[in-house]
Amino acid sequence: MIETAGVALATFFATIGPLDISAFFAALTVGQSPRARLVMAARGTVIATIILLVFALFGEALLDLLGISLAALRTAGGILLLLIGIEMVFARTSGATSATADETREAETRRDISVFPLATPLIAGPGAIGASILLMAHAEGDTTRQLIVCLSLLAILLFTFFCMLAASQLHKLLGRTGTHVINRIFGVLLAALAVQFIFDGIAESGLLR
Repeated sequence: MIETAGVALATFFATIGPLDISAFFAALTVGQSPRARLVMAARGTVIATIILLVFALFGEALLDLLGISLAALRTAGGILLLLIGIEMVFARTSGATSATADETREAETRRDISVFPLATPLIAGPGAIGASILLMAHAEGDTTRQLIVCLSLLAILLFTFFCMLAASQLHKLLGRTGTHVINRIFGVLLAALAVQFIFDGIAESGLLR
């Protein structure tokens, strides 16, 4: 159970990226009142939570409806997480865990960023959605492990919310270098976990028999 919690926490931390989100939030809410920032952070977190929980609870059923096997999900999800891990190690972004340049420019013209780009794609982005489906599918048949995955997701989302509220102080404390160091460490862990998912998917597919 501790292993499941550790893997889920590390994966969601890496794919959601609370530290990076807090930096975006601070930049996009310059000039906003503390109350407005609190409301946007809370609303964005709640909407993202609903999105991620829906995919976590019903994502596998949707894949079954589309005829996608669990082996294919583990392999494809592993590849996606591996790409994200590589991006984190080299401090690059492609939109899987952050807003693209076009999305950021559009967000700069908005007064309320709680739905876009905060809730999605910043918090509930492709990486986080894929991770939630993959981790829940990996714990298939074990209600306790699935509950731990959901609680781990909620814990990281709550941490993300508090990071947004303390964005200025947090980034003064860590600095850009400190943020990159933390992201790189979790990037290495995520890459290793992703490779394991790929191995499991290939083994389960029966291609090597």
